[in-house]
Amino acid sequence: MYMGDYIEIDRNIGPFEFECSSVSTGTPFSAKVDGDKRELFLDTGWIQEHSSACRFLRPSGKRVVCTIHNASAAQCRSYRCVVFRVYSSDRKFLGTVTGTLALHTGDEELQSIWERGDRIIPWDSPDVEDRIAAYLIENGYIAE
Repeated sequence: MYMGDYIEIDRNIGPFEFECSSVSTGTPFSAKVDGDKRELFLDTGWIQEHSSACRFLRPSGKRVVCTIHNASAAQCRSYRCVVFRVYSSDRKFLGTVTGTLALHTGDEELQSIWERGDRIIPWDSPDVEDRIAAYLIENGYIAE
């Protein structure tokens, strides 16, 4: 959602083609809206409401999708938006853990458990995602 702070559209070179750059590295790249997402891209209402979102994101049903997935920037291709979703034991959706290993939830109990885990999980271990999932499962949650 916040890649709008990192990706700029420098110039429109066609109806669905753009010259862009990565703000953090200054690296230029060309972006072309995927053929199957052009109608989504034309609807700019959502993007106007989310000023920090990447200019190429659009809602599609319950998801937000990248409309230039086939031509996305290197930083986008290497980034995973959601590592896993967290549910209560009765399958109620509670939040997500993103590619930066940050928890996004409004559930106070889950947030509290996360903060305790933050002190005991070695964040630099190569299997940190598995450790986080195991920790959540041990505490009665489902991590998928």
